[in-house]
Amino acid sequence: MGSLFEASLAAFRKVNEAMTTAAPAVLLDVTKPAQIAAAAAIATDVDLLVNNAGIVGFHGGDFSDPKWIEGGRREMEVNFLGTFAVTQAFAPILARNGGGAVANLNSVASFVNFPILAAYSASKAATHSLTQATRVMLREQGTQVFGVYPGPIDTQMAEVLTLEKTSPADAGRAIVAGLIAGDEEIFPDQASRAMGPAFLADPKGLEQQVAGVPVVA
Repeated sequence: MGSLFEASLAAFRKVNEAMTTAAPAVLLDVTKPAQIAAAAAIATDVDLLVNNAGIVGFHGGDFSDPKWIEGGRREMEVNFLGTFAVTQAFAPILARNGGGAVANLNSVASFVNFPILAAYSASKAATHSLTQATRVMLREQGTQVFGVYPGPIDTQMAEVLTLEKTSPADAGRAIVAGLIAGDEEIFPDQASRAMGPAFLADPKGLEQQVAGVPVVA
């Protein structure tokens, strides 16, 4: 864990050195209230909040494996509660800046559970529900709320999946295009463009389709 943090900190410092003072990088652990408050105190001109923090705490394994619970707690803490806490902190800033927008990086796993990522899928279902609540509760202050539902993206977090993956650059361009177009639900890759509408049309059918994905890593 220490080496991972040190690597993340080194990457942060490299990015920060490359940034101008007009757009400073801010180190933020979404599970640390003090860091969230500090980030909100610095970034007072924000008009677009992108909640992209996410982890996979455990994958694969038998249903009775206790690591599901341990990993699931961390996934809920980061993926769901972290998103909630950061949005709470920045909602007043968005309001002061004319309403702005929030974009939550959810997942196709928000719509259907992938058993190889059982607890992660549950945490992403929670962020989908939070996205809906945020959209309603911040409507009066003029904040637009987007849900982004990517399929597998070619990152370290998705290494466990054998499915075809989209490059982060292609997904990023599609997300920006969706934000510009004002699409409340954004499906930024081929997999999500198939699975999103499939869920809306036939949730049980999608569940049965995903049941064919391998359960154990």
